Amino acid sequence: MTKPRRPSKVELYAAIRRDARAGKSERELQRLHRVGWRTVKAALDSAWPAPRAPYPQRPSKLDPFHPVIDDILVADLDAPRKQRHTVTRIFARLVDEHGMTDISYPVVRAYVARRAPEIRIEQGRGQMDVFVPQTHLPGREAEVDFGEIAVRLGGALVTCHLFSFRMSYSGKAVHRASATGGQEAFFEGHVHAFNRLGGIPAGKVRYDNLKAAVAQVIGFSRQRVETERWVAFRSHFHLDAFYCQPGLTGAHEKGGVEGDIGRFRRNHLVPVPQVDSIAELNELIDRCDDADDHRRIGARIRTVGESFAAEQTLLKPLPVEVFETGRWFTPRVDRYAQVAVRSNRYSVPSRLIGRPVRVLLNASDLTIYDGRTPVARHERLLGKGDARLELDHYLEALVRKPGALPGATALDQARAAGRFTPLHDAWWAGARKAHGDTAGTRALIEVLLLHRHLPHHQVVAGIAAALTAGALTADAVALEARKSTDGNPATAAASTNVDTTQPVASLTVRRLGHLPADSRPPPSVAAYDTLLRRRPDPHNPPDRQAST
Repeated sequence: MTKPRRPSKVELYAAIRRDARAGKSERELQRLHRVGWRTVKAALDSAWPAPRAPYPQRPSKLDPFHPVIDDILVADLDAPRKQRHTVTRIFARLVDEHGMTDISYPVVRAYVARRAPEIRIEQGRGQMDVFVPQTHLPGREAEVDFGEIAVRLGGALVTCHLFSFRMSYSGKAVHRASATGGQEAFFEGHVHAFNRLGGIPAGKVRYDNLKAAVAQVIGFSRQRVETERWVAFRSHFHLDAFYCQPGLTGAHEKGGVEGDIGRFRRNHLVPVPQVDSIAELNELIDRCDDADDHRRIGARIRTVGESFAAEQTLLKPLPVEVFETGRWFTPRVDRYAQVAVRSNRYSVPSRLIGRPVRVLLNASDLTIYDGRTPVARHERLLGKGDARLELDHYLEALVRKPGALPGATALDQARAAGRFTPLHDAWWAGARKAHGDTAGTRALIEVLLLHRHLPHHQVVAGIAAALTAGALTADAVALEARKSTDGNPATAAASTNVDTTQPVASLTVRRLGHLPADSRPPPSVAAYDTLLRRRPDPHNPPDRQAST
């Protein structure tokens, strides 16, 4: 037999009020429901029971030390940020200076955690963080920021910078990776975003106070001293900039792009991508941006792509003129055929030594001009104090100094980049063995000069064919390389199936070894004697015949 359930207090109040309406007196209600007169009176006053009164707070051993802790927390408001009291320091001072005993560290920590924010508010130093929901108009507002990403570039783990341009209404974001986060990358990211979006936001674009745009923050106001190139860039694209407050407070003013960089990094760059160049990385990022058009933000009904299609027609058109996002420099070529740009060195053709050149520095590469003629192009280095050298730039000098080639830094970089292949090394070793070190190295330099006129794979195919035939001259490599332009599959196969570990045979020995045996009799010239008009008499010299 189950015990009847005891009614809840709400049900008891409802029963008392029901019986009271039926005409029962308060004494009958007390006897019927087995309650006191206070319960009957409370039920008749309100249908909902009053909340239970809280228990009175028990006194604590820490109560005498509350004023001391409060004074310490108030004094910390004006102390240097790195020299303020920690809970451990407060506990130690209470023990050493005020004789506190029998009080544990967690009790002090709990009181400090509760009182510290209250004291900041009481002293007018802090306020509760309130986030006000915002409504963005289509095609008018956007946010910009930079972030860092890790990439395996050419097998090495490096840190690149990720530019993000996010439309506030639709959440459509365009990203661009670069070697640095300088002004070149800042401008190039904008131009790439405008081209991808098909227009420019008609309203304000929110920025933090990055050095690419802001030269000086004026006090605690919104006024900024902008850099000259940024002023020209904004004027060219009719861009209206809005600068957020410095620090963490300003980050909340453009929270959309702050969260977008982390989201993009977690969803598209994990695991760490492996690429050979930053251009390849940007192609990957563009595909990821296209894929994000199909995602939904929160509980929105439309996808990002559908929302952006509604605001794309409201964007301002792009200007017809092109704005140069790179920066120009005019360094002088040193005796090592190098120019210094932003703490790094890049090679140029050796014929330009001692002459000034023009360098166009972009976000991820740089182009070097002799007058108006481009003479070199390099991918931008990520670190400082490094050098990027091209072996082709030193070939004319190496013709005069062939002994400098084996230890050349440009040769090591060409090997690491895969442009100087094992086939080059095998052909070079054979040429030095056949012609000597100096002549063999010069022959290799003539082969390397072929790369200026023929594609790399054709020259490699020509070297492979020359190795197979035992031809160790630059003319033979050039002939075989031009043959490969016909698309002969046998030549292409030879470029990958050559055994470079075997010694190279002489071309003459190889040809004589493949000739058939000659069984013909030795040649005779006796038949030519009949063509002579008169044979000379050995017993009658010509002088005696003439005297007779």
